Amino acid sequence: MHCHEVDYEIIGHDLQMVEIELDPGETVIAEAGAMNYMEQDIEFETKMGDGSSANQGMIGKLFGAGKRMLTGESLFMTHFSNQGVEKRRVAFAAPYPGAIIPVDMNSIGGRLLCQKDAFLAAALGTKLSVAFNKRLGAGFFGGEGFILQRLEGDGMAFIHAGGAVIRKELNNETLRVDTGCLAAFSEGIDYDIQLSGGLKSMLFGGEGIVLATLSGTGSVWLQSLPFSRLADRILAHAPARGGSDMGES
Repeated sequence: MHCHEVDYEIIGHDLQMVEIELDPGETVIAEAGAMNYMEQDIEFETKMGDGSSANQGMIGKLFGAGKRMLTGESLFMTHFSNQGVEKRRVAFAAPYPGAIIPVDMNSIGGRLLCQKDAFLAAALGTKLSVAFNKRLGAGFFGGEGFILQRLEGDGMAFIHAGGAVIRKELNNETLRVDTGCLAAFSEGIDYDIQLSGGLKSMLFGGEGIVLATLSGTGSVWLQSLPFSRLADRILAHAPARGGSDMGES
């Protein structure tokens, strides 16, 4: 199934949203709760599955939805369609500070792997599934990178990353990154988990026990502020529960 061709505009800087323009009859799929606003003639419907296969039966939909549960995402996805005769717009907002990354799937070989909570929206026809890393090291020590989402299609997809985002182009090269800082990578990139160094470095270096090793030829998107790191800082500075107020005697 060929993906619908959609136009878009990224709005904002640190707290971004993406406004997608739909021609009559076009549809975009998104995670439940991601929609920010939509113009008239845009109608939405919550469905089980991404709608990439028109002939997919109930068993196939249940199987695909069950795999999505492993990533912590909803069983259902929301489909937004332009039912009018003029172009209309629908917008989706990022869930925390960072950047929305527009990816032309056709330009990267039609396949993208991203962190389990990175997907935001995509043109109808994009297939979403779960990708497990088959290597033992990645499975036991991968952290955020153990379970990845796989996007397949030939249209536009939109993912979200925390903080600032940088795109690296590898040409038969190797890049080592913190597992949480890896946002996404294209087909042609081999992904593995390796120990970060000696025992002293692992215990006192502050860089984590393991690093993600990316090698091959393709694109890699890195994020400066993984949500897990942001959440850890917030929890570390949150007031202790049950503590007494300063004004109490």
